[in-house]
Amino acid sequence: MTRTVVLMTALVLIFMWLGSMIGGAEGMQTAFLIACGMNFFSYFFSDKMVLAQYKAKEVTASTEPELYAIVSRLAQTANLPMPKVYIIPEQVPNAFATGRNPQHAAVAATQGLLELLTPQEIEGVLAHEMSHVRHYDILIGSVASMFAGAIAMLGNAARIAGAGTTDSRGNGRSNPLFMLVGVIVMPIAATIIQMAISRTREFKADEGAARLTLHPEWLMSALSKLEGYAKNYQMQRATAQTAHMFIVNPFSGFARQFSSLFSTHPSTQARLARLAEIQKQLR
Repeated sequence: MTRTVVLMTALVLIFMWLGSMIGGAEGMQTAFLIACGMNFFSYFFSDKMVLAQYKAKEVTASTEPELYAIVSRLAQTANLPMPKVYIIPEQVPNAFATGRNPQHAAVAATQGLLELLTPQEIEGVLAHEMSHVRHYDILIGSVASMFAGAIAMLGNAARIAGAGTTDSRGNGRSNPLFMLVGVIVMPIAATIIQMAISRTREFKADEGAARLTLHPEWLMSALSKLEGYAKNYQMQRATAQTAHMFIVNPFSGFARQFSSLFSTHPSTQARLARLAEIQKQLR
């Protein structure tokens, strides 16, 4: 958790620094107020927006008894309120959790996931999502994603405004170094920080799932299947802004071509290795 706090603080500082580049002290104050507004918006509305984006449909114990029973059992074991349960009309197997806190949480699985995995593997996946709920990971990830996007927009504004800096003689010309940092370096740094936050929380959720079910092999088997599928098929409505929410990166086939610094998820090999270590501990 300490690492996440440090990374989130870094995002806020980058955001405020870019604001000061554009508008000085007033720009920094404005950036801070915008940051507060963004946090408020993410806190209350990010869950509704993402569920609507993927056309998720809520199910109940009467409409989807097996799925609902799995989530209910996990919620009781984790001592969490029962979240709302959704199915996404999508054949590519994947799942995510959303909600600002355990009292306003939801878990969603695609139709393809329910058809591909065994009941034990589904339980491993949903235990991972319940772990995200327990640790407030979705709120953290949503805020980080919004900050990274806003920093990119500020960087573009700095380019248009000439960053509002002066040279050593104070003649009002733009400083090329500050322009380079503001327009290119800082947005890239913000993206790397956002991805680092996401990868950290995925490892934590994997561990939480393993300890919740006491069967790490369920999640290990599910991850292997999901990763293999994601490398060849892409979800229809997947976006870069919501990729961090899913149990496997919906852009796995594309993301593997780039550095792990820009990946929302750790490699499946690394996740399986950590789960194998936890399996030894549980035995």
